[in-house]
Amino acid sequence: MHQRPMISPTLVGRAGELALLTETVSNTPSVAVVEGEAGMGKTRLVGELPRTGLRVLTGGCARIREPFPLGPIVEALREVPDDLTGLSPVAGALRPLLPELAERLPEPPEPLDDRAGERHRVFRGLGEILRALGQAVLVVEDLHWADEQTVEFLGYLLSAPPPDLAVVLTYRAEEASADLRAVTARLPRAVAHARVRLAPMDVAQTRALAAAILDAEEISLDFAEHLCERASGVPLAVQELVALLRQRGTLMHRGGEWARRTIARLDVPAGVRDPVLERVGRLSPQAEAVVRAASVLHEPMPVEVLAATARLPYESALDGLDEAVEHGLLAARGETAAFRHVLAAQAVYEDIPAARRRDLHARAAAAVEAMPLVPLGQLAHHHRRAGHMAAWVEAAERAADQVRRLGDDAEVVRILEAVLRHAPLEAEHRGRLTVKLAWAAEGLLYIPDVIDLLVLALEQGPSPIVRAELTLLLIYLKDAAGQGSDPWFEALAAVAADLDVEAEPELAVRMMLVLSMGRDARTADRHWMDRTLAVLPAVKDPHLQIFVLGKITSSMVLMGDPRWADLIEQVRRSVGHRAWHRAKVNAYYSIGSALAFVGDHVRAQTILRVALDGAAPLAPASGGDMIDRCRSALAVADYCAGSWDGLDAETALLAERLSERPKDRYAAATVAACLALARADAAGGEPGIRRLMTEVPGRVDETSLLATALLRQAVARGEPEGAVADALPLIESWIERGLRPSEVRILPALTEAMVAAGRAEEAADLVARSEQAIAGLAAPLAPAALRHARGFLNPSGGHFAAAADLYEAVQCPYEAAQARERAGTDEQLRRAVDAYETLGARRDLDRAARLARERGLSLPARHRGGTRGYGDALSPRERDVARLAASGLTNKEIAQELFLSAKTVERHLSAVLRKLGLRSRIELARMGDAVTAE
Repeated sequence: MHQRPMISPTLVGRAGELALLTETVSNTPSVAVVEGEAGMGKTRLVGELPRTGLRVLTGGCARIREPFPLGPIVEALREVPDDLTGLSPVAGALRPLLPELAERLPEPPEPLDDRAGERHRVFRGLGEILRALGQAVLVVEDLHWADEQTVEFLGYLLSAPPPDLAVVLTYRAEEASADLRAVTARLPRAVAHARVRLAPMDVAQTRALAAAILDAEEISLDFAEHLCERASGVPLAVQELVALLRQRGTLMHRGGEWARRTIARLDVPAGVRDPVLERVGRLSPQAEAVVRAASVLHEPMPVEVLAATARLPYESALDGLDEAVEHGLLAARGETAAFRHVLAAQAVYEDIPAARRRDLHARAAAAVEAMPLVPLGQLAHHHRRAGHMAAWVEAAERAADQVRRLGDDAEVVRILEAVLRHAPLEAEHRGRLTVKLAWAAEGLLYIPDVIDLLVLALEQGPSPIVRAELTLLLIYLKDAAGQGSDPWFEALAAVAADLDVEAEPELAVRMMLVLSMGRDARTADRHWMDRTLAVLPAVKDPHLQIFVLGKITSSMVLMGDPRWADLIEQVRRSVGHRAWHRAKVNAYYSIGSALAFVGDHVRAQTILRVALDGAAPLAPASGGDMIDRCRSALAVADYCAGSWDGLDAETALLAERLSERPKDRYAAATVAACLALARADAAGGEPGIRRLMTEVPGRVDETSLLATALLRQAVARGEPEGAVADALPLIESWIERGLRPSEVRILPALTEAMVAAGRAEEAADLVARSEQAIAGLAAPLAPAALRHARGFLNPSGGHFAAAADLYEAVQCPYEAAQARERAGTDEQLRRAVDAYETLGARRDLDRAARLARERGLSLPARHRGGTRGYGDALSPRERDVARLAASGLTNKEIAQELFLSAKTVERHLSAVLRKLGLRSRIELARMGDAVTAE
């Protein structure tokens, strides 16, 4: 006779949580996060959603990961209805992922030679299907076990969810990663959201749950208190304890309610372990074998696999499965079966003797490998637990190769790191696997702690090719992690000299590129640059070609090599008008950031905006890191070009986004500190500048900006001597090692400080030597900076006015205003005051206005509310907003594109319409390109 399963037929004790969840998913678009420790009933709660009549699609993340990114999303979408309509061609990219839907999907688009681009297509395709479903709820369970791409896709989806979609995410809060938490941290304002936290049950809830499990009207309060204490309020533990007591016969029906007989006879520990094990011990032998096999397999598996693992005939396994399901231990899920809860599985698994566990894992490995579609992650797991080291390594490598093709670098690192740390490997095999791991690690935003594995592989003496690649990758990872890599440069040069360039052109180019970049910004090597350019045509990968060309070009810009102008045109011809590939975006980013430092600001702004346009589509697949880098470089270009409107907020946002990536945050941090010093009192920016000067000693391009600001502040305070003492050795070392175009920026401020300190002759000699050092270099800022410096040596020589004109020719309004302030004429001083006020350079404006008053000049009324702005002209930020609004984007979409709040976009758009005399966005759209033609 079949007994009633020991589970509650109804949801008990969670009425408030269910009401909040139901209300949230009914108000689309919406996101509900269900948090709770293991056993708290997350699955049971979301299992009530189909009762509301909503279409619910459910997928879950597995504890044993498979090399199949987006698994829970794909699992959910396999259940979509037949009425899919209105899909765009991009949905055809899902055919390999969703063969069940292939006939209902469009033809697949042409493949892209870009993993990030393909991944973005898949993201868009998944979004298309979810949009086509209409009113629906997507449930993704156990996200604490999610693969990286699932988390990335959810971030992409929730940034602009379909209007009729509700998303429900469940996870254990204590095991959730920072990336997972970030997915729901910043949702668009229009998205309804709720966080449902499942806490332990109290005595009343425990009492109601136990009564529901026992199908009773009531249980005694004494019994309920005991249950709540022993189970710590965990619903799963309550269920297991009640089931155990019922099976033991230690419950009695007294006075119409269930009660325990005596406390002494119910001496069981709190939690799940002992109740589960005692219940398993009461099963028949074949049911117990199936349950133990299920605990080893851990994931839902077909009966055939359960039977083979349990060493049972199929019919016996089927009978055992039925019994385990009847007792509420296992649950049938379609053609598969597994434990109802992970804690119960863990309790059974840990009770199996070690030798028996190894045998079961060995049988599980054989059974899994016989499946039509082999789950490689589980195969590797079982071989490892069975002690089959060689088989584990082979399965793990196959899994890593599969997941690498699917673009999940984090999973490649996870799989191979375990093998490299725990498996015995021959030197060549270790080297080959370490290369695979290192390439995956190099592609991640946050570099994992695996550098020691590369060193170990090199110490074991791999082949020359593997040694070359490992040495290159070691330098990549050390540089990305902010660690010194000096000793490895000599090793790289040695292996590069021995490498067969014709046989390995791509590896040779990568190695030569690193050698050409040098150990730091000052040690770039023209010899290796020339060799790299000579080998580059032999490289077949066009994306590697453009990446390398971009890096070489940026180095030449920073070195002042006149060839950079022709190379930029070559890059532009290769890239075209749209930098959609990450390599192309990187090339534009590298060149634009270099141009910003050397003084070609307008071209820098143009190139970096193109890079931003290309980076935006890649953001969902790359974590947005290229967007952040481009925006940081653009902040430098905007600061130098005087485009200060909104730059305070921009640098503050970048400081937050780049807080964990120190190498990428220096540029924006430099702008923020210099801007604070220009716009506020000395305390506003000087401490930040001094702090950055200690953090970026090797980053000479930022150092030039920072040192210039400190020198000008020291002169304003009447204390030039100390600043000169700090800065003079710096520029002397620069001249000795070869002055770079970005470094001439410091000359005017240093010359002014030296003259003020009574060292005019030394200053004149320094300017002369600097002019000689920079001669022959392509240095856009040099003519203006040298003329500006000479003005302090000969104030009446007309140098200041000439320098101001030269500054304006390269779009340097701040420096031009500083030169005009010193030019000596009333007209030049008026123009300086106007420029300072437009920029919002309050410190400089106060000084210049005071000088004007001393001369008896009348000035317009001062604007005290911050930056005066651009009058009736559009600011650069307003032009960006106008351009996007005219193209048809909503305020929310513009905010996402420009990394602004919707409120800020609304304010900018109102200013645009007012300045252009327009009444609506429709009129703005009609203007077309004329919007940004000013």
